[in-house]
Amino acid sequence: MEWLGYVIVFGIVIVFMTIAVYNRATEAAEFYVAGRRIPAFWNGMAVAADWMSAASFISMAGALYALGYDGLAYIMGWTGGYVLLALLIAPYLRKFGKFTVPDFIAERYESNFARLVALIIAIIISFTYMVGQVAGVGIIMGRLFGVPFEIGIAIGMVVIIATTIIGGMKSITWTQVAQYIVLITAYLLPVSLLAMQWFGIPLPQFLYGNVLQWITDLETQHGITPHYIEPYAKFTMTQFLALMFVLMAGTAALPHVLMRFFTTPSVREARWSAGWALFFIAILYLTAPAYAAFSRYVILKDVVGKPVDQLPAWAQKWAEVGLFNVIDKNGDGIIQWAELNIHRDIIVLATPEIAGLSLLIGYFVMAGGLAAALSTADGLLLVIAAAISNDLYAKMINPQAPEKKVVMLGKAAVAVAGIIGGFVAAMKIGFIVQIVAWAFSLATASFFPALVLGIFWKRLNRQGAIAGMIVGLLVTIIYIYLNKTQGFSIAGIQHTASGVFGLIANLIVSYIVTIMTPPPSERVQKLVEDIRYPKKIHEV
Repeated sequence: MEWLGYVIVFGIVIVFMTIAVYNRATEAAEFYVAGRRIPAFWNGMAVAADWMSAASFISMAGALYALGYDGLAYIMGWTGGYVLLALLIAPYLRKFGKFTVPDFIAERYESNFARLVALIIAIIISFTYMVGQVAGVGIIMGRLFGVPFEIGIAIGMVVIIATTIIGGMKSITWTQVAQYIVLITAYLLPVSLLAMQWFGIPLPQFLYGNVLQWITDLETQHGITPHYIEPYAKFTMTQFLALMFVLMAGTAALPHVLMRFFTTPSVREARWSAGWALFFIAILYLTAPAYAAFSRYVILKDVVGKPVDQLPAWAQKWAEVGLFNVIDKNGDGIIQWAELNIHRDIIVLATPEIAGLSLLIGYFVMAGGLAAALSTADGLLLVIAAAISNDLYAKMINPQAPEKKVVMLGKAAVAVAGIIGGFVAAMKIGFIVQIVAWAFSLATASFFPALVLGIFWKRLNRQGAIAGMIVGLLVTIIYIYLNKTQGFSIAGIQHTASGVFGLIANLIVSYIVTIMTPPPSERVQKLVEDIRYPKKIHEV
């Protein structure tokens, strides 16, 4: 039966590769912004695929499984971010009409040094985010082939690098449309089948409230506290709110998401893209809590309280990959909840097996998870490629460079960044959703103020923006390190929400430095007025 799993997973990957080859790009405008010809509906679907990474597909339900109520901060933050994106940033950047966020930063603040700072930050954010995607690919490939996590990463990186190099944004866009269709179908199928089995209606989004009651009953029976539905059991209220805000602001400032809004034909289409993206994303995000609840219930019912030597077959398979084990701490031979060590990132992938569904469904879910990781990793690698080839080389080092050479340099950057990302992911530095949250914190602390204030505050100058971005980034990185390794915290805020401190530092420094230095030129102030009114004058 395993051969059929290979056929399903790699058959879908071959379809993605075929689409990429057919839509390969040869010009810079096609490689970076797909020729600005992507309609809002399809761009919204591509944005959703680009957005719904391994963190959304693989790790978010796992976070909800482990955190319960407190995990809802991820859902509210990530969906709310698209409202900020549509209202405050996306249409204005589309009117600006360049390829990348560093392009906007450089022209808005009249500084190539600002471009350099922005491209370095874009690389740091995108690389951090990419490491999470690569970890997801490693988990999937490891389970599929029954090989260690590190070997799974190596296999996955070959696919990721190849799909990105082939055709840039043009091929990635249409590949991501196909990837969205695969990932959303794969995500909905197992939990919908479970809902049909248990309730006779394939609508888990509306039924998991009943399952939450079953979970509470089983937790009471097994003496498990705090209960799954109890608020602020894992997070303090301060951490919950800080994390939710950081994820919202980070969503609105992520370079690989913003880059997608440069691909639409007009400002109006950019706005509609954000709306369609939120619709397509909501389908998955409304299902994730049900996924977590259904899986937790089955594990409480079928695993907890059973003899250690009678582990189900699915647990043994994940144990081979090193992502599941039981430690019989009290030596009674019976599995207690506290003795279970389930890597939260396997919850979605293991749900079909946990629930006793067909192996074919399990393999299809793996294909969906792979599609989610591939779609986002492609977009992130493209940001890194654009930062190095377009922003650094073509705009700063060699402005006369031929277009073909710039594109080739971008493809080389994709390969190098992908290989390095694979090595870092193999170190298992954190759960996928944690690693991704770091990227959001970094974006919140650096790009969010520079973009929003750059659009709505004419007085902000290059000195203030540059100082703010650097200070915000450094404060966030230092807080992540101190909290994760030394246990240091302020008001109970964890490393996943560290961007809130970087944002505060950025705003303070940007304001103080700006009012102490000369205002921007008249040209820049007119530019700000122009881009702030997306329907004014003309659409680029």
